Amino acid sequence: MKVPYLDLQAQYQSIKDDIAAAVQRVLDSSTYVLGPSVREFEEAFARYCGTAHCAGVNSGTSALVLALRALEIGPGDEVVTAANTFVATVAAIAHTGAHPVLVDIDPRTRTIDPRLLPMALSRRTRAVIPVHLYGRPADMEAIMRLAEKYEVSVVEDAAQAHGARYRGRRIGSFGRLAAFSFYPGKNLGAYGEAGAVTTDDPELDRRLRMLRDHGSERKYYHDLVGYNARMEGIQGAVLGVKLRRLDQWNEARRRVAARYDELLRDLPVTTPPVDPEVEPVYHLYVIETERRDALQAFLAERGVPTLIHYPVPVHLQRGYDFLGRRKGDFPVAERQAEQILSLPIFPEMTEAQVDYVAAQIQAFFHGA
Repeated sequence: MKVPYLDLQAQYQSIKDDIAAAVQRVLDSSTYVLGPSVREFEEAFARYCGTAHCAGVNSGTSALVLALRALEIGPGDEVVTAANTFVATVAAIAHTGAHPVLVDIDPRTRTIDPRLLPMALSRRTRAVIPVHLYGRPADMEAIMRLAEKYEVSVVEDAAQAHGARYRGRRIGSFGRLAAFSFYPGKNLGAYGEAGAVTTDDPELDRRLRMLRDHGSERKYYHDLVGYNARMEGIQGAVLGVKLRRLDQWNEARRRVAARYDELLRDLPVTTPPVDPEVEPVYHLYVIETERRDALQAFLAERGVPTLIHYPVPVHLQRGYDFLGRRKGDFPVAERQAEQILSLPIFPEMTEAQVDYVAAQIQAFFHGA
C-alpha cells in the first residue's frame, strides 16, 4: 500500500461543485481583489473564532507582520516567541524592525514554556507571540496572566490551529490579535496563498485594513505606509465554502489521531499529549523517537511518506545569525528537532491507511 502524506485532491472532489459555483460568482462580478466574497468570509470567520473583526490578507506571514504593525511595533522594541516555530513567525518580527527574543518550549506540549517567559521579558518587550504548533493550543491561561502582569500584548500565531479550543474557547480569540494562514495544506486552506487577522479591537481592525491596502481608507489617500497585502476574491470564495466544513474535517483528523494513539501506545515513541483543557485540531500528527532518521527511511521504503516540522531551529539558521544565539541555547527545541517526525494525516484518511502506517512503525521497532 502507498499512503499519501496529504490528499488535497480527495478533499477537492468532495466540494467540487460548491467551489465551482462560488468561484463563478467572483468571475461574474469581476471582483478579483477583496470584494463581497472576501467580506462574507471575514464576517463568517470572525463569528467562527468568536471575535468582533477579521481582516483577510494575502498570506499568513503578512497576517503576522500586519498584526505587529497595527500595534505600532518597530525598531527598538522586542517581541518574544517560541524557539521551535516555523521561520515566518520570527521573520515577521524582524520585518517590523523589532528584535525577536526566543524562549524554549515545554517538552510535553511542544509550545512555548510559560515558566520561562518572565526571564525573556524586558522593558523593551512589546508583545508575546505564542505559537499553537501542530494544531495544539499553547497554555493561554498562563500566557495571558503574564501578559497582563507585564503589560505586553499577545499576538497569537494560529497558522496551524484553525478551530482549536483552549478551555472551550476558540483559538484566535485570546490575544489582542491573532494571525492565521490559509496555505493550501492547512486545516482551512485556500487554493493559493491567503491569511487573516482576528481581533476584538475596532481601532486595530481599522489599522489592519489600512495597512493591507497601501495605508489607505480612501482610494489614493494614504495615511500610513502600508503594503499590498489584500486577499483575492477567489480565495475568499474558496475559504467561504471550506469554512462550513472545517469542524467536520477537524473531527475526522481527531479520529485519525486517536487511532494512531491507540496503535502506537506500546511502542518506544512519544505521541502528542492528550489533555482535557485543550481540543487540538491535529494539523500535524508528530511523534518523537531517537531513531527518527532510520524510521523515516524505513517508512519511505514501504510507501509511507513523512516530513520533519522542523529540522533546524530558527536560531541555528544562517539567515538568523543576527539573533546572536548558538547550539545549546534552547536544548528542548533542539532535541526535538532531532527526534520529531510528522506522520500522514488528513480528514479523508481511511482507517486502513492509518492501520498500515502504524503497522509499518510497529514492524520497524519489532525488528522486521
